[in-house]
Amino acid sequence: MGGTKGYRSYRGRGSKGKAALAAVLVLVILAALGFLWAQEYIVYDENGQAHFTPPWQAQETPPVPEEDPQEDQNVEIIVQEPEKPEELAAFSAAAAPLTQAAWQEAWMGATVMSAPAYNAAAVTLKDGTGHIYFAATGAAAGTVTTAEDTAAALTEVTESSFHTIAAMSCFLDPIAAKADVENMGLKNTGGYIYYDGNDMNWLDPSKPAARQYLCSLAQEIADLGFDEILLTDVGYPTTGPLDKIDYNGADRAESIRAFLEELKTALAEYEVELAIELPAEVLTSGRDNTAGLVLADIAPLVDRICAAATADQIPALEAAVTAASETTDFVAELAAYGPDVTGSCLILPEQS
Repeated sequence: MGGTKGYRSYRGRGSKGKAALAAVLVLVILAALGFLWAQEYIVYDENGQAHFTPPWQAQETPPVPEEDPQEDQNVEIIVQEPEKPEELAAFSAAAAPLTQAAWQEAWMGATVMSAPAYNAAAVTLKDGTGHIYFAATGAAAGTVTTAEDTAAALTEVTESSFHTIAAMSCFLDPIAAKADVENMGLKNTGGYIYYDGNDMNWLDPSKPAARQYLCSLAQEIADLGFDEILLTDVGYPTTGPLDKIDYNGADRAESIRAFLEELKTALAEYEVELAIELPAEVLTSGRDNTAGLVLADIAPLVDRICAAATADQIPALEAAVTAASETTDFVAELAAYGPDVTGSCLILPEQS
């Protein structure tokens, strides 16, 4: 037989069909690879239109310069200068028990003047004779002297628009020194109360009871509502038989510094500024060893330093205070105001 009837071998489409299919697959793969490659060279313009840029037309991207770390730190640094107290132009009432009439007279006398434009007022609440001109509860016996309306007058002062200053004499205090010589008074080498060149007596700055007495009075003044306390007569005597003073073995400058530090602590809860009156010579020379006054120690502990001066002395005295403490203001104590006066000033009352 020549073979099975009705059947013969099947060869499909043959080898040519398979080759064509393989070629198509290769082309598809190449197209896909080409598309992926081309994606790296497609760019878009500002209108969103795609553009093909072949590598032979692409421009080399310039290298990004490295950032200088110093340039990143080129930040403007503002150094804030320490603030000094506001400049004051103060007038003073006479050293006596303040009355409403006396306050009105002082206020009217100051405000009718064209210069300076007063923004502060000063009254004396304790003077160098040892007298206290307000109802101090902790005062030594025989020291308080007031008028019938002193309390009302002081209220008018503290409730006024002025920056109010209470002047307080410190260690020059004949009444309190004699009242308690052992605990507070400055003695001579013989063990008795010391008399200076003006036959006056002093509290001893080295004695804790004397310093505490003054701190307590300052607290009572702050309770009245004054904005500032001006300390006068701070230090040891500088007149009289100085070789006869019993300094109690103390470092005089250290005693004064201790007093001011204790006073600041005592007044810490009050919103009250602190000023001190010093001789102009202490500002120009920097110290008075006899009195125990050292400008570099004192200036940082107070807001203002006052000294009697003439207008031409003000720049040098102000520079000396600023050199000792940049945050401390200098206040010139003047008998009268003049057009050449600069900075803060306190016009003293006329002497009767």
